[in-house]
Amino acid sequence: MGPGQKDFRMFRDFASKVAHDAGILLKNKLHRKNRVDYKGRVNLVTEADLASEKLITRIIQREFPLHSILAEEEAEVERKSDYRWIVDPLDGTTNYAHGFPVFCVSVGLEYRGEVIAGAVYDPLREEMFSAAKRMGASLNRKRIKVSTERRLERSLLATGFPYDIGSSRENNLRYFNRFAPKVQGIRRAGSAALDLCYLACGRFDGFWELKLSPWDSAAGHLIVKEAGGKVTDFSGKKYSIYDKYILASNGRIHNQMVRVLAG
Repeated sequence: MGPGQKDFRMFRDFASKVAHDAGILLKNKLHRKNRVDYKGRVNLVTEADLASEKLITRIIQREFPLHSILAEEEAEVERKSDYRWIVDPLDGTTNYAHGFPVFCVSVGLEYRGEVIAGAVYDPLREEMFSAAKRMGASLNRKRIKVSTERRLERSLLATGFPYDIGSSRENNLRYFNRFAPKVQGIRRAGSAALDLCYLACGRFDGFWELKLSPWDSAAGHLIVKEAGGKVTDFSGKKYSIYDKYILASNGRIHNQMVRVLAG
């Protein structure tokens, strides 16, 4: 017998609590000197990333010792469990390292391949986005819904660029160039998790990106769906957090976005 609504609610509240605790840690470390290392030419990892991840994994292992964990930086705990926590301890690391105030913590829970609960916390704005399967999405405990915009030309979209933009031809520039003249505006803030949450509460109307990792979208894509939005791959087919491409929208402009992506 799988988890029910009571479990979904409990997991959502736990994800919110641990994301909040990690977010406060990040906020406290923001203006202190943080060692910065490179995982690639431009892909950063800071001391704050590692400290946040250590805090989150310690709490999860204490409360759910039989669950698996997949986290961005170092932690991967494999158990013989149907449950796996998927953690981004600091989404927006480059922003954080430069003092640009757009970053968050993302914590999602997967059950047999499906994300059933998640939370994304922005500690600077004190905004907690959360959702549980079939229970809707909220911002600071108030129900949120996607926008009602139906026209692509009046839509505000969000996107991002992969870390290998300088070396790979698959760098999102051609998609950006297709969308730019067809929409009201495009924002690139540097945190996919927050982009998805902003879509869920109506600040954005659509979002697309490529080469994300599971921890980038695990919690955020559930929040979008529970807020009434739509999440697919670029062709409009079913999305998995392990896919290379993600397209999310308020649902009303989704097919228009699929056509633009198809060229």
